[in-house]
Amino acid sequence: MLNWNSCLLNEPGYSGVRMCQLLGMNCNTPTDIAFSFAGFRARGGITDEHSDGWGIGFFEGSGCRLFIDTKPSAHSPVAELVQRYPIHSMNVVAHIRKATQGKVALQNTHPFMRELWGRHWLFAHNGDLKHVVTHPGCHRPVGDTDSERAFCLILNTLQARFDKLPPLPELHAVLHDISATLAEEGTSNYLLSNGDCMFAYGTTQLSYIVRRAPFGPAHLIDQDVTVNFHELTTPHDVVAVIATLPLTDNELWAAIKPHQLLAFQHGEAIVG
Repeated sequence: MLNWNSCLLNEPGYSGVRMCQLLGMNCNTPTDIAFSFAGFRARGGITDEHSDGWGIGFFEGSGCRLFIDTKPSAHSPVAELVQRYPIHSMNVVAHIRKATQGKVALQNTHPFMRELWGRHWLFAHNGDLKHVVTHPGCHRPVGDTDSERAFCLILNTLQARFDKLPPLPELHAVLHDISATLAEEGTSNYLLSNGDCMFAYGTTQLSYIVRRAPFGPAHLIDQDVTVNFHELTTPHDVVAVIATLPLTDNELWAAIKPHQLLAFQHGEAIVG
């Protein structure tokens, strides 16, 4: 574990970081992401300069709510709606965009959603991949980002390899190989979820925390907001939060090692 109190950048808004921002949550019980999202959305125009759109997706059973907007998340009416509407989910994927490839447009806004094996998949990516050729298959990009091409490549490769959703260890092994190939083309950090589990892969900056009993207070870095999770949880709750940079300054976050692919299920990091 790293003590991010001592190693976070001193500049407000982490001005040394020029990348999209990722946020994911995986839990063992439906949970709202309002606290983490309050700090996260501030990075889209207040504490950082990421102003090229944002999005968030919530899995609910076999359904998925997806909200995307081209406005900066800090000033988006859609983000305000999400902030005030505590949607409970076991898997959430969110993204704040700093455009590197593709214009600012809805079709280029993450997370991207597709169907595979009768379930929704969400994908959010941060990085800059120079040459991504979409693997032959039914999944094709709608926009013109390297990120969406990478997502289509992942899904087409999985569909070519398996007839149905494979056991998690087999899925993890193939995803790790695909991720390593993508990383050869440049910086690649991503979150991928099918509503059952969450995959997190990083070549540069990606960190996570698993909260479990005994729960305590947490204080946001980007907003002066504190919540005492002891008052909002049960002793059985387990919640994993993944982010490009830690969201709180009084908790211990773990850094995902370069080229490591972690799988989270029921709030636990189970494969990595």
